[in-house]
Amino acid sequence: MIIKPSEIKTSQFHAYLLGAIAPRPICFASTIDADGNPNLSPFSFFNIFGSKPPIAIFSPARRVRDNTIKHTLENIYDTKEVVINVVNYAMVQQMSLSSCEFPKGISEFEKAGFTPIASTLVKPFRVKESPAQLECKVLEVKETGVEGGAGNLIICEIVMMHINDDVLNNQQQIDPHKIDLVARMGGDYYCRASGSAVFEVAKPNMQLGMGFDALPAKIKNSHVLTGNHLGQLANCTTIPQRDEAFVVSNHADMETQAMQYLDHHDVESAWQVLLRML
Repeated sequence: MIIKPSEIKTSQFHAYLLGAIAPRPICFASTIDADGNPNLSPFSFFNIFGSKPPIAIFSPARRVRDNTIKHTLENIYDTKEVVINVVNYAMVQQMSLSSCEFPKGISEFEKAGFTPIASTLVKPFRVKESPAQLECKVLEVKETGVEGGAGNLIICEIVMMHINDDVLNNQQQIDPHKIDLVARMGGDYYCRASGSAVFEVAKPNMQLGMGFDALPAKIKNSHVLTGNHLGQLANCTTIPQRDEAFVVSNHADMETQAMQYLDHHDVESAWQVLLRML
């Protein structure tokens, strides 16, 4: 399928974008209006864009169906402050309820059963149930267009961060399994970033990997090893030396044996098997 955005309905292209660009973290934005009334709404057009200064950007896009804007954006224009609360699995159903379009002035904190707690440096409340909360000053609102579906990039500087101690590991870092975050996908789908969905990939930032072009042709052209497998092998700095003490259990199907080692992140053993094919 090839799609030119100008040749299909905005609502259709919007659905394709949300399905393809996923999963997306959720900005659970807490704001207040000029009269001090709280508002709470989730947005998945969201990410961080720097740490010095610490910048987060989210976008309450103009509604595709009628080109109106959301109360969050109105409040941002009035007060220039927001608290970004992250969303974990324990609160996802309540968060979804808060996305209902309640009339202006109605508190989503009350409707969705969340607990408002005072912030330190900004006026909007934090969500007590959220495992991490970012108090923000709004630096700029960048409107990307005036039609339904256009974004409104709210550029925020994080001035205070609160982290629930329960989601920290022994090294005082956030444990992905403990924080148990959720993210938006297309349609009504979400994903849960914990358990078997979470895995580690070593960063090649200390030494240069040799690259695909340095792999022996017999390995690179394997019909068994996938791109992920070859990526693990090519991330090594050099082809290792053959260890004569290493025992290969299945000489008849060494590629499959190497694949199994790689699936368990044992790159060294995988190389020892593959070296016996060369």
